[in-house]
Amino acid sequence: MAAQTLQQPSFLLANLKADATTKPLLQRCQDLVKIIDEYPAKELHLIFPWLVESVFGSLDGIIAGWNLRLLHSRSNEYNIVMEFLNPSGPMMKLVYKLQAEEYKYEIPINYLPGPVKACIQEGVLPDCPLFHNKLQFPLSGLLTLNLALNPFEFFMFNFAYCLITPKNYPPGQHGSSTDTAYFVLVDTYLKYFLPSEGSVPPSPYSDSRGSVTAPSPRSSSVSFAGYGVHSPSLLKHHIFHQPSVNADPAAQEIWRSETLLQMFVEIWLHHYSLEMYQKLQSPQVKLALLQYRLSMSSMPCQPYAPPGSGTLHTYQEPFSPSEEHVLVVRLLVKHLHAFSNSLKPEQLSSSPSAHSHTHTSPLEEFKRVVVQRFVQQKLYLFLQHCFGHWPLDASFRAVLETWLSYIQPWRYTGEKTNPPPDQNRTVPEKWESFVQENLLMYTKLFQVLLNRAVRTDLVNAKNALMVFRVAKVFAQPNLAEMIQKGEQLFLEPEHVLHHRQPRGYLTPSQGGSYLSSRQRVVTDVVFRVKSHVYALEGQDCQYKQMFGPELRGAVLKLIQIIAQARQTAKRISDHSNEVAANNSFLSWFGMGSSDPNNTFPGAEPEDSGECLKKTHEFLDRALENLCQIFKLNQVQLTQLISNLGSSQDDGNCKQLPDCIQGENGLILTDLGRSQIISGLRRFDIHYQGDPELQPIRSYESALLVRLFYKISSVVNERFGGHMNALCSRTDFLGRLGRHYLADTDSTAKLRQSPVTRRTLERNRQPRLSLRPLASYRTLLLLLLLYVLGALLSFGPVSSTLLILTGGFLYGLFMTLFGDKLKTH
Repeated sequence: MAAQTLQQPSFLLANLKADATTKPLLQRCQDLVKIIDEYPAKELHLIFPWLVESVFGSLDGIIAGWNLRLLHSRSNEYNIVMEFLNPSGPMMKLVYKLQAEEYKYEIPINYLPGPVKACIQEGVLPDCPLFHNKLQFPLSGLLTLNLALNPFEFFMFNFAYCLITPKNYPPGQHGSSTDTAYFVLVDTYLKYFLPSEGSVPPSPYSDSRGSVTAPSPRSSSVSFAGYGVHSPSLLKHHIFHQPSVNADPAAQEIWRSETLLQMFVEIWLHHYSLEMYQKLQSPQVKLALLQYRLSMSSMPCQPYAPPGSGTLHTYQEPFSPSEEHVLVVRLLVKHLHAFSNSLKPEQLSSSPSAHSHTHTSPLEEFKRVVVQRFVQQKLYLFLQHCFGHWPLDASFRAVLETWLSYIQPWRYTGEKTNPPPDQNRTVPEKWESFVQENLLMYTKLFQVLLNRAVRTDLVNAKNALMVFRVAKVFAQPNLAEMIQKGEQLFLEPEHVLHHRQPRGYLTPSQGGSYLSSRQRVVTDVVFRVKSHVYALEGQDCQYKQMFGPELRGAVLKLIQIIAQARQTAKRISDHSNEVAANNSFLSWFGMGSSDPNNTFPGAEPEDSGECLKKTHEFLDRALENLCQIFKLNQVQLTQLISNLGSSQDDGNCKQLPDCIQGENGLILTDLGRSQIISGLRRFDIHYQGDPELQPIRSYESALLVRLFYKISSVVNERFGGHMNALCSRTDFLGRLGRHYLADTDSTAKLRQSPVTRRTLERNRQPRLSLRPLASYRTLLLLLLLYVLGALLSFGPVSSTLLILTGGFLYGLFMTLFGDKLKTH
């Protein structure tokens, strides 16, 4: 569409909407490039919200937009979209063009993450500076609040929100791939606005009015007691404390980087349960945080206002992150580690208080605090939620790798030297402070993972791999010692804090560096570890030591389950080998199994063949690493595993799982569930419905089954009363009738699996069953008998009478001597 100077903005928007349904994407993007270059910001302002929605989709998910989460690199439109949305492309040029003006775009607070929305509705200012001075208070009340965002913030909000918007994927497509346009754009934006080398390229348009204004006077209708663990300012010389952005051009650079990161963190990570929200909002935690801030700074004390309790019911966010969501979060974590680790060596050795912002660029100061200040708390709550609510399947691998990426920042230092093998790589001493300041990330999440592992099927190679990955990471030399030292610092007596001398030390949440090599006194280190734990878990937290006796018992239980899984995998593998050998012999006669996997009954396809060998290898190495981490006694470990020898296991596998007799039948215990999951024991499953209505077997004639069922149904309906009377007799005729008309083995079969008492005690009505005659084996036997009769010169009628007579005599014999034969 050629730009027309006399065209009205309303016509421009109408034409763009019309073109969206008729023109291909390439032509629409070419038209938009011309419009962005030729139209003034005043006219572009009116089409900007529609354009953002048409690209990223609507916030409610009704409009799909360009489906960036489904657009793969093999698509024809991929390159067009990437070029248009590139950080230096036409779309960002439009954002910068509008950013140079005072345009604002509103976002309803209903689309904010649950904790932020509930906080605002309670009248408490959110901790994140991103939401400061942006709330618009209507006269109708707090339920219709909006956020007024500038163009850059509006663009990044919609881009970040696109990830968590519910999508209805077409059949056969999913959004967990890492080669989609959305995933690549996230990586591109992170590298552009959070560069490890150099600085962020400046905006092509001068922002004469600035992007951030000085804090305005606070409204009396809203309380401003912070609900987070951090003070409102990010840096000591943060731009929020500056009257104008123009005073420091470098501040514009840090503002864009900070805005992008805050949007990503707030939209992707700021989600947790109502219980956790109430815990973080409790007056006890707020009072503790207030005391902490007063002791750490000389800032003027603001009156403390406890949050309102009347709007907690408004927090109703059902948070269920997808695998795609977690993969993007992992990308963010990895990039932030690389960004933080790119801090220049000369900046690492000096404290933040020793450097003024005139000597250190805002971007370098941003690198100091980006992980601890922005990500730590929200990522901890995010991972804790995922650990507790994610299904017990292999998709948990995405969550696990995100956690392992965060707790190993030394993997993202950008060093080009050839590292030693993983098992011999020692964690450098400089990371000890990071481990201490993230103690719960290591200890608490490891404990939660143990609870998952003992309830997971470790015979599955994918699940065994996850246990091995965790054990391998924590077995790195020096790491266990660093964690143990951090726990000792946390358990230091409280009186150490009271003798702490006031000094200008800043915690990471206030701008301190976790990479600083400055020797700190013990009291500072103790206070830092304690403040970290209390900030995330509250003052009343009951901390369980990772190397304490309770967790050691849980580790021994996991080792026992690992040993059981190893034995089960070996038994399944041996059985599969036997089946494969038998099939190779029977295949000469065309009688081999048609199952190409040769799977054990009850095993999944991936739990056979080569996968079982991998399972055994992963579990073996996991056992070695766990022994190394917790310094387990080899004699005790050998004795624990020997109790689960193959002979005992072979005996147990023939028994029923551990159950208790409940009011309505057998009830599985926790031990019984573990035995079933590990494959050690199982129920002897039988068909428990009406035998006449069970599915037609492969060895039965479908036509005869249906025919005989109709015949027997007519006979049973007409003579059912006579059959009941006959089988109710206690004499010889009653016993003979029960032999032919009653299923005497049904009760014994039903007791092999847990069913209700009503099913166990039901009285199966006597009936005539002709279904055995539909079996091919029975038909073959009858054919042979008729052939034999023909050879002996018997006619069909005579042969039929002889067969019926033989069947009657057999039943008579079993009625007379059946009980005696069973006893012997």
